[in-house]
Amino acid sequence: MKFLHANALAIAFTLGLSTSSAQALEKGEVAPDFSLPSLSSAQQMTNLSQYRGKVIYLDFWASWCAPCRTSFPLLETLYRQYKDQGFMIVAVNMDENPKAAHRFLKTYPASFDILRDAEGQWADRYGIETMPTSFIIDKKGVIRHIHNGFAKADIADIETTVKHLLAEK
Repeated sequence: MKFLHANALAIAFTLGLSTSSAQALEKGEVAPDFSLPSLSSAQQMTNLSQYRGKVIYLDFWASWCAPCRTSFPLLETLYRQYKDQGFMIVAVNMDENPKAAHRFLKTYPASFDILRDAEGQWADRYGIETMPTSFIIDKKGVIRHIHNGFAKADIADIETTVKHLLAEK
């Protein structure tokens, strides 16, 4: 049954169909806090609120997501460039099988935090409808930018937003 659910989820995301009845979050809302396990260790839980005071790029992704293959190397570069200035990337993987995510990360390595939402609970809460979907969250925990999908040219606008938020007091 899980396999059928994963395939239905993949098809829905590919077609851009909504897979949840949750209302999508909007700019200006406080990002809902969550506690999710690390991809590398199910016992290691991470709360979004632990990053308060930093600019956060919250990215919902999956191994089968073609635009994610474009985004990960560019996000890794962005993270390395701004992490010492208070920038954090939190990537939430939605694969039911963690082995698929690990295979993806061997090809597209990332040094930022990778968490798991295999049941899709937080993807539903955030109203994820396309892959990848990202939220840029300011130092106070407010969603300031929402980005659906990813193309190589998108990184320039993302970087501009991150730099602007890092400069805010």
